[in-house]
Amino acid sequence: MQNNDPHSSGDTPAEDHTADAANPELEALQARVAELEASNAELRETVLREHAELDNQRRRLHRDLEQARRFANEKLLGELLPVYDGLESGLAVEAADVASMREGLGLTLKALLKVAENHGMSQIDPLGQPLDPERHHAVSMVDAAGQAPGTVVNVLQKGYVLNDRLLRPALVAVARD
Repeated sequence: MQNNDPHSSGDTPAEDHTADAANPELEALQARVAELEASNAELRETVLREHAELDNQRRRLHRDLEQARRFANEKLLGELLPVYDGLESGLAVEAADVASMREGLGLTLKALLKVAENHGMSQIDPLGQPLDPERHHAVSMVDAAGQAPGTVVNVLQKGYVLNDRLLRPALVAVARD
């Protein structure tokens, strides 16, 4: 027999109980989904912030490196300014004798060498030392009485080392065997 009563739901009491039991589970699952979506949104926002922070750090690092490259020689050049000033002053003197001119050039050279030493550069002056092919370039061999064969007897051009790295070998003449 069919129940045509519009007020009757047609559900039996067992069906109502199952729907009531599923309803709290459904609500709990929906709450969990909402919680996970909120957590996902937070994580997504955190990732975006971290990505933006990395981009900003990358830009700052690039800018700092560019500034370091542009002004790397600032200290060296600042120390060279007195040397330039000394040379200009020496050239401005019209009535200087040779002795005072030599003395001024000697002082200027000494100042220049001091600046170079402050920045890790040193001269190679191998006079009287055995030939070192790593640091010296022999351009000639000469007879030298009283000198051991292979000894540097004349320095044609001094060499230079920067922090233990050879910039230019010394050009030398060596005693013949």
